Amino acid sequence: MADPVSPAQQNSTDSLHDSLHDENLWLEETYGEEALSWVRERNARTEAKLSGPAYAALEEQILEVLDAKERIPGVVKRGEHYYNYWTDEANPRGIWRRTSWDSYLSESPEWETVLDVDALGAAEGTQWVWHGPAFLRPQPGEPYRRCLIALSPDGGDAHILREFDVLTKSFVDPADGGFVVPVAKSSADWQDADTLIVGTNFGPGSLTTSSYPRSARILRRGQQLEAAEPYFEVPADHMMASVQHDDTPGYERDIAVDVIDFFAKRYYLRQGGEWLQLELPEDMDADVHREWLLLRPQSGTELRGRALEAGGLYAIRLADFLAGTAEFIEVFRPDAQTSLQSLSWTRNYLLLGLLQDVSSKILVADPARGFAAEELEACPPLHSVSISALDPDDDGQGAEGDVSDDYWLTITGFLTPTTLLRGRIRGGATAQHIKSAPSFFDESRFSVTQHFAISADGTRVPYFQVSPTILELNGDNPVYLSGYGGFELSRTPAYSGGLGRGWLEPGGSYVLANIRGGGEYGPEWHLSAIKQNRHRSYEDFAAVARDLIERAVTRREKLACQGGSNGGLLVGNMLTRYPELFGAVSCGVPLLDMHRYTKLDAGYSWIAEYGDPEIPEEWEYLKTFSPYHLLREGADYPAAFIWTATSDDRVGPAQARKMAARMERMGIQPLWFYESLEGGHSGAADNRQAARLQAAPLEFMWRALHGEEL
Repeated sequence: MADPVSPAQQNSTDSLHDSLHDENLWLEETYGEEALSWVRERNARTEAKLSGPAYAALEEQILEVLDAKERIPGVVKRGEHYYNYWTDEANPRGIWRRTSWDSYLSESPEWETVLDVDALGAAEGTQWVWHGPAFLRPQPGEPYRRCLIALSPDGGDAHILREFDVLTKSFVDPADGGFVVPVAKSSADWQDADTLIVGTNFGPGSLTTSSYPRSARILRRGQQLEAAEPYFEVPADHMMASVQHDDTPGYERDIAVDVIDFFAKRYYLRQGGEWLQLELPEDMDADVHREWLLLRPQSGTELRGRALEAGGLYAIRLADFLAGTAEFIEVFRPDAQTSLQSLSWTRNYLLLGLLQDVSSKILVADPARGFAAEELEACPPLHSVSISALDPDDDGQGAEGDVSDDYWLTITGFLTPTTLLRGRIRGGATAQHIKSAPSFFDESRFSVTQHFAISADGTRVPYFQVSPTILELNGDNPVYLSGYGGFELSRTPAYSGGLGRGWLEPGGSYVLANIRGGGEYGPEWHLSAIKQNRHRSYEDFAAVARDLIERAVTRREKLACQGGSNGGLLVGNMLTRYPELFGAVSCGVPLLDMHRYTKLDAGYSWIAEYGDPEIPEEWEYLKTFSPYHLLREGADYPAAFIWTATSDDRVGPAQARKMAARMERMGIQPLWFYESLEGGHSGAADNRQAARLQAAPLEFMWRALHGEEL
């Protein structure tokens, strides 16, 4: 076993990895023939390793889960219809379909196909990937009819927007004035039936340094995109411009957001033909709903003489705020264990999703009573429960009557297949069970427990452990440790049939670490591990690994970790900073080169999270968690599997390619590399591809932890 790697050792004087010389810049050319030839060669090697009946069976088992016809079809209510997007073996790219409520309640709903994405792709010669619809609100008494459908040609973030008529079930011909916005990282909202507010690539100078639209423009029916009228614009070094039209009857208005970075924004309200900036701190999240303005500070602040707590939620009538008053109502106050995760408005109530030591809790707040809140008793411990409004603007004229205060409730856990319920706040009735997902493995053999590891600075770090109920604490159990730790995103319990079949049933244990940088305990949990404090995320994850070893659940040779995107950066740091803790590392769609990340794809937009390598003092701390620069000769590294996607236009494939190439050059083995050719940041455009990207890392980790040939 190697000795722990100190920062001083990591920043050795070896010219290959200590200097900024980069011998792999040619791999940054995403579609360069030389680079793709390199990719194809390594893909062939990995595919050869994955050949054989055992792996094929694993992939098929996971595909069976993803294609299962018994899984819950999630729906969105639009008028009288409940819309669902569905993929399975017969429809790999999916069908968009709809049904009635009575039919949805039945065992076998009768679905009406609205758009067949596979058939569309075959007809147009482009294997489209569904990105979803945006409906135009109809006039009172009229049905929902028009929407904008987003379709990606390769699964990346860039997509085309095309106007669609759900009554005729056809695209509106551009020759007849149908809206079309070409493939780009676009956004669009309906201002009225003949007008869109569009943010897209309008040509040179129209994108930010982060590769997102820097302006929103007014596009009228029949107008060419280049003739769209400027409406709102932000500086090029900000992240993006965003404008949305609030079409709530009686509250119609346009709201613009200058997204400076992931955590700083400026909000504007259109009044009298001008943009009025709301006087708010830039690190405060705001939500405008009907007469209310909701505020959630990222850090403790004072606004108009009122102290507002980080992670709290405060309400004020928008008219009062614009008039300069400070009558803030405290809706939610966080504590050391409890954080606000989500909010959703029904017509008359505000639904709050909380986490309390990473278990869900639901509050229902009543604006008519000063936002007095009551707990909804629907949350079993060590589970995730989400709540959202069904249709807050329902007019009560449909077959179901007034459903404006109805809500969806979704319950899931590591060993609990997802359950969907529907409830109504008024009357206090118990939510009705609607559907349950099937079981895909024998959950009765396993138990879920929660533990707390102590990080390097004394912080208690929670983690979930899913293990056989009878578990020998002999250090010989194969453990798969997962985490994320970034961008205030929370990792919570969730059912996975693929994980159950591919890891738990063969005898493995699964562990989910809730490390700093995430949002499990609110914004302060996140902010405590950004930029120069990024190391805390990695210390937390390492502390969980050590705790598992100290509790004799496992040992280094039996412990694997996996992460994707920012989680790929996390496990890349486990590989290079803590190699003594792990026997295998699976690193997906990762950031790894923190010196050039701002120059690749959307990387510039993450400076607020990590820091700016162009600023010398910030590079000084960035290089301490840049795995590409931390590789060193002679280290005892765990087995590594690095995987990515050619069409990933968010993180991009370059960093994974370069890391693998440098490791190859240094003779670091065993090393697998795989690059999916489509699928964007998820690496998968259909269930077959998704099954492979679930099965391959599981197979790799299992073989590594059992001493099998890699």
